Amino acid sequence: MNEDAHHTHATGRIEVHTYEPTVYDNGVEGGPDLTEIHVSESFIGDITGDGIARFLQTARPDGSASFVGIERVSGAIGDRHGSFVLQDAGTLEGSTVSGQWFVVAGSGTGQLAGLRGEGGFTAELGQNAEISLDYWFEH
Repeated sequence: MNEDAHHTHATGRIEVHTYEPTVYDNGVEGGPDLTEIHVSESFIGDITGDGIARFLQTARPDGSASFVGIERVSGAIGDRHGSFVLQDAGTLEGSTVSGQWFVVAGSGTGQLAGLRGEGGFTAELGQNAEISLDYWFEH
């Protein structure tokens, strides 16, 4: 983290509109399925706008899973408008989905150019995710 930058703490939630999983490899007996998941969602709170994400997930036989993803968010943070990309990594344990994310360097557009940050999310399956992002702008 850039310790010289002014950090702002943003909170909010995500409402998922579409969740489309497709298994792309289940060819190893006793091994986990590999799934690609297409997601569209809305951000509400300090971050507003729409997100389009692709996740790759490894689902284990016990129902738990690990995933990574990339998501473009188009909207606003505070009074700044533009878009940016989040890189995600997380897990599903029991009925709880949680993860961490960071803003991909150089991905901000418009008034969000120079955006950097890191945070995370948590949700119970089938419910809206609670999110946070500690962010700053590079000069």
